[in-house]
Amino acid sequence: MSDAQAQIKETVESNDVVLYMKGSKEMPQCGFSSRVAGVLNFIGVDYKDVNVLADEGIRQGIKDFSDWPTIPQLYVKGEFVGGCDIITEMTLSGELDTLFEENGIAFDKSAADKIREANA
Repeated sequence: MSDAQAQIKETVESNDVVLYMKGSKEMPQCGFSSRVAGVLNFIGVDYKDVNVLADEGIRQGIKDFSDWPTIPQLYVKGEFVGGCDIITEMTLSGELDTLFEENGIAFDKSAADKIREANA
């Protein structure tokens, strides 16, 4: 296992929710990262953001780690959940609420409902 892979493994295992993204949760640097961070921020999830643009080893390492070619990537309790399209789908279907509830992740259910109402 490379240093990047070991660092990624440690990060996803020691944080309940991790978003590997371009930029930061305060300043996303791509539309897809912005969408996922926006959802998490809006519904009040406490998560660790990792800026893949700051480290090329992590940028490639996370793609190898998950066997998923794109960024952003969301992890909950050490498990890879998906990228932007999957998180968007899960938000709109309510599956993301269920995932957070089953894993004891605090979030604002009424804010999640507002996202669904706005996209109905």
